[in-house]
Order: sequence, then structure tokens, then C-alpha cells
Amino acid sequence: MNNLNRKTANITTKLPIKVVQFGEGNFLRAFVDYIIDRLNTDTGFNAGVAVVQPLNGGLIPLLNEQDGLYTLFMRGIKKGNIIDENRLISCIQKAINPYSDYDDYLALAQEESLEFLISNTTESGIAYDPSDTGFDSCPSSFPAKVTALLYKRFQHFNGASNKGLTIIPCELINYNAETLKGIILKYTADWNLGQDFMAWIEEHNSFHNTLVDRIVPGYPKDDIESYEEKLEYKDKLIVSAEIFLLWVIEGDEKLLAKIPFNKIDESILVVKDMQPYRNRKVRILNGAHTGFVTVALLHGNTTVKEAMDDSFMGSFIQKMVYDEIGRVLPMPKSEVDSFSEEVFDRFRNPFIKHLLASIALNSLSKFKVRVLPSLLAYSEKYGKLPVNLTFSLACLIRFYKGDWHGKQLPVQDDPQIVDFFAKIWKSDSYTEISQKVVSNKEFWGSDLSLTKGLVKAVADALQLIDAFGIEEAQKQLSEEMN
Repeated sequence: MNNLNRKTANITTKLPIKVVQFGEGNFLRAFVDYIIDRLNTDTGFNAGVAVVQPLNGGLIPLLNEQDGLYTLFMRGIKKGNIIDENRLISCIQKAINPYSDYDDYLALAQEESLEFLISNTTESGIAYDPSDTGFDSCPSSFPAKVTALLYKRFQHFNGASNKGLTIIPCELINYNAETLKGIILKYTADWNLGQDFMAWIEEHNSFHNTLVDRIVPGYPKDDIESYEEKLEYKDKLIVSAEIFLLWVIEGDEKLLAKIPFNKIDESILVVKDMQPYRNRKVRILNGAHTGFVTVALLHGNTTVKEAMDDSFMGSFIQKMVYDEIGRVLPMPKSEVDSFSEEVFDRFRNPFIKHLLASIALNSLSKFKVRVLPSLLAYSEKYGKLPVNLTFSLACLIRFYKGDWHGKQLPVQDDPQIVDFFAKIWKSDSYTEISQKVVSNKEFWGSDLSLTKGLVKAVADALQLIDAFGIEEAQKQLSEEMN
């Protein structure tokens, strides 16, 4: 079997460099490069990608060995149907390690066809590093590298208005583009690069906040033989991903005129404000995970798919999302329900083994951000507590006790939080336990015992859980609260 490269794959076409991509990891290759590849084949976008390694160590040697080629496997469930397909990705034209080939990196600034800069350097990548005091040699931080590239481009094209870049970061922080722009402007001032360059950054480069979502397990090392037998070549950079993807980008028709996202059938939304979509993802996808994880663990499930396939848990999760979380999101019901259906397909994906124990990490702080806003919004809107979200809170408290019928639960959190629960669970009073947790402002940012009926409902749920188990407890609490 031949090693994968452009010769063995019989690919002779060279694409102009339109995109500089910071990051060569699994996510960008399964997400952004896949989309660019589809734009090339489906719309004639004709965009080549130059990949830049953001850290001093990575996959650049392997990418160059395979001439930028690799195979993407996409597997999952879509509208109830199992999808299992693969695609040879060929949009990457060059791969550069700026730490060893700094001149090659800076030379990208001179590319006539360059229009876009895309990145995913992890959540910690968009950060200011005061040790970056210039760019005579390769800067350490990602924003400093971008500043150097933009300044070289500004110089080479004499500040031409049509040579600025469209900058689309994909790091998982809110307002990622605005944060990146602010740091670039700070380096511009620190390095005394001048008001003309600063004005060029502001006026002739566009920065677009984004939200990205796709589960990318990456290289399937534990099952590589089953992947390789589907190929006619040896590929060292196979990447696996789920079918679902979502890319929300703040922009307008000008952005779509540059890059025709709307001409391929993928969930790519160019919107004026991405915050409602971020809120939808946090409340429904992340909120559902956190909302059902402790319930499912106490019920005896071990994976997300197992919970979804369980008759009781599957019903619980759907009621929690459709009847409670979805009803307090300020978006059209059809849009919320459609997204929820996609989320459930993802939860049922037979190709991904998503352990509940890993989701349960730091559940308390996750509950505050992802689930509590829905519980409080429902209470305020309807004048009563949501049954399933309230039961979820009770299961969270019971989970932190640490044991369940003689078995140790996978509690992983700050030692102070674990110690707090160890102390309160010495009490025999469910009301006292509920009161101490619900009123803890350090946990929730406010005193939740002021929410009408919450202390009693949680205490009742805790008593029912210990007396009857999860399924019967939820049933009796529902009858009691309704």
C-alpha cells in the first residue's frame, strides 16, 4: 500500500493561497479545512490553505510528508439514519513551522491571493504575552505572530486598502475576534508600529466573532485497522469526527460575498449577533449534558448513548430539554426544537463512546452556568418550578455525597467543594442539606433559597431518591409538583 501524497493520489492542481490557518490539529482539519474543501469542490472557491504551527512542536512534518493530504471520516446519526463516510481533504497547499522557518512564515504576507486568517490555538491561545517585545525572531504568542504577519503585509503592499484580511478565529472563548483584535492593537502600540498601521488594522481588516461546534475524536488509534481497510493508501493523519457541525459567524452580506458559506448545505450561519446561538448551545447541548449526567449516573448508566437509549432516561432528557429548557429560550420554537433534535442525534451517535464520568467533572460550576439560568427563567416565567431541572439539582446534590448503594461515584471537583458536601451529608435532615446547598452564594452567585419552593422541592426529591431510587423518585416528585 502506497503512502498518501499528491503523486500517489494523482492530484496535480495547485491552489492559490487564500487562507492562513493557525493550527494543524484535529479540530481545524475536521472542521475548517473540510468546509474549505467543500467550498472548493462545490462552489469553485479555489482556495488553498497555508497551515502555520502555533506551538514549537506539532504535525507540520507529517503534513508536509503527505503534501497536506489526509482523510476525514465522518460518522454518526442524522435524522435517525446512520452515516459513515470519508473524504480526502486536499485544500492544504503548504505547512510551515514558524519557529524553524520564520522567513517562510513572514513570506506569507506577500501572497497576492491571501484574504483570510483562521485560527484555533485553544482557549489559552488568544492571550497577551509581555515577553513578546518585537518580531525580529518568531514571537511566542499567537496574537504577536499575527501582528508581525499583518505588519509585513502592510509594509509590502504599502498599506493598500484591498490587502487587509478577513480574520475568523475559532477559539472557544466568547468574543474571540474582538479579544484578538484588542491584543493585536496592544502589540502595535507596544512595538511602536505607527498610527498608519493601526488605522489600516482598524479600517481595512475585518474581525468576526464565532461559535464552533463539532466533536472530533481525532486519530482513531484504538480502531485504526477498521479505518485503514477502507482506504487504498497509507494515511498517518486520519481524523475522525461526528457528522454534526455548527459554525456561527458574526458578519453580513459582505462576508458571504468573500466566502460563499451559504452555497453549501452545512450548518454555517452568518448573523449580526451570535450571542443567542451561543446561549442556545450552552443551554441545550451543554445544559442537557450537565442536567442529566448525575441523574444518569445514579440511575446506573455509564455513557451518553446508553442514557439516551434507556426508556426512563431518554424520556427524562427529552422532557427536560423540550418542556423546560427550550420553553425559556428567546428564539423561535421551531429553531430551538430543530437544534434539540440534532443534539439528540449526537447523543445517540454509536461511533462515539462519551463516558458520563468524564462529563461529570466539576459538575457544580457547570450547573451554575449551563442549567441554573434555565431553572430560574422557567420559575420566573411560569410562576412554578420546572420538575425535571429541579430533580436534576437534587441529583447533583446527592451525587456529591460520593457513594451510592455501596459504590463510589466519580466525583471530581475542587477539594473545598467536595469537603463541603462531605460535611453537610453528615446531617440526617434533607431540609437542612437542601437549605445549606441552595443558599450557598459562593456556589450560585446568589441565595437560591429565595426562589419560592426550591428548598422544599429539593429536600423532597433527596428524600425520595434515597427511599425509592431515581426512577420512582422522579415520578413521585412530578406528581407532587404538578
